[in-house]
Amino acid sequence: MTREAPPLRPDQYARYRRHLTLPELGLEGQQRLLEGSVLLVGAGGLGCPAALYLAAAGVGRIGLLDDDVVSASNLQRQILYSTADLGRKKVDVACERLLALNPDVRVDRFDARLDSGNALEVFADYDVVVDGTDNFPTRYLTNDACVLLGKPNVYGSIFRFEGQASVFDARSGPCYRCLYPEPPPPGSVPSCAEGGVLGILPGTIALVQATETLKLLTGVGRSLQGRLLHYDALEMSFREFRLQKDPACPICGEKPEIDRLIDYEGFCGMPAREGDLPSEVPVCSAAELARRREAGESICLVDVRDAEELEVARIEGARWIPLPELESRIGELLAERQRRIIVHCHHGGRSEKAARLLLARGFPHVENLEGGIEAWSLTVDPSVARY
Repeated sequence: MTREAPPLRPDQYARYRRHLTLPELGLEGQQRLLEGSVLLVGAGGLGCPAALYLAAAGVGRIGLLDDDVVSASNLQRQILYSTADLGRKKVDVACERLLALNPDVRVDRFDARLDSGNALEVFADYDVVVDGTDNFPTRYLTNDACVLLGKPNVYGSIFRFEGQASVFDARSGPCYRCLYPEPPPPGSVPSCAEGGVLGILPGTIALVQATETLKLLTGVGRSLQGRLLHYDALEMSFREFRLQKDPACPICGEKPEIDRLIDYEGFCGMPAREGDLPSEVPVCSAAELARRREAGESICLVDVRDAEELEVARIEGARWIPLPELESRIGELLAERQRRIIVHCHHGGRSEKAARLLLARGFPHVENLEGGIEAWSLTVDPSVARY
């Protein structure tokens, strides 16, 4: 027997009229949206536009998971936030904006960092999970939690001028591990903070994710499952790649080895977080580093950039140990253990990872050069080339 969708309120008929006139969607499709639930992992460049369109479309329940606050560098692409929101929790601001856009929507706020201890509990209550993360440990964690719970994972990623999107659902197709069985070596793929990103790029990829989410909730159209969509903003071109389920996949293959969530930072080669380590790595500004050097303070400056970057620019007196080699060459720094060690890269992302590694290995006085060599060029020594 076909289930009849309950009638909408008059104000809902007015709000969703353009959906109701679509024969493929209609009243039943709109009701499915109102009864649907979506969890957005990350309220950043991808999460912001995706959340806006999902709320506008009438998705009844939206979860926002993010433990970050709004910073000035977010405003170039994270369109839920304004200058007045600087320093506020992203989930709080996002909730206000979404409810102002559509009071039909219930917004769940999770002011937390996703980890193996909370992922399954949080994901369990939602129909669809949208991956708006920007790091490999959380992408693998999101994938594995979705596989274990039998949830569709609407994937998106961005870098510089390019992005990609897909739908992973191990119940009937490949998962993220089928595409990327192993993470790249630590530091080999720069973050958006280090490599940059065109501000409008996440909007394009996020709208693909939002479109796929609406299709999953309503059952209309053909999803991106089994396909990877690649977008090049400079060429304004889209390419599609076929994806196959990997029979040897360790979590969704014929003989799965993973039956529970694991240590994803360890899996991705990142230093483990130890209980006695600070949650925030101590930072040193370029101006403060210059002042300390001029005052004669004993400082060991470590450059963790790649060889190609070293040829372009360097800070005089820095010791060069590329991030991928730091773990194996850490013995070279043992003699500096009691000195102040300041680590730098291009913008500060890779050097933060390096600083965490050194702190985890027992080096007591480690700081990250805030803004990296770029800040040094801009505020201390303009003769150091920018790139």
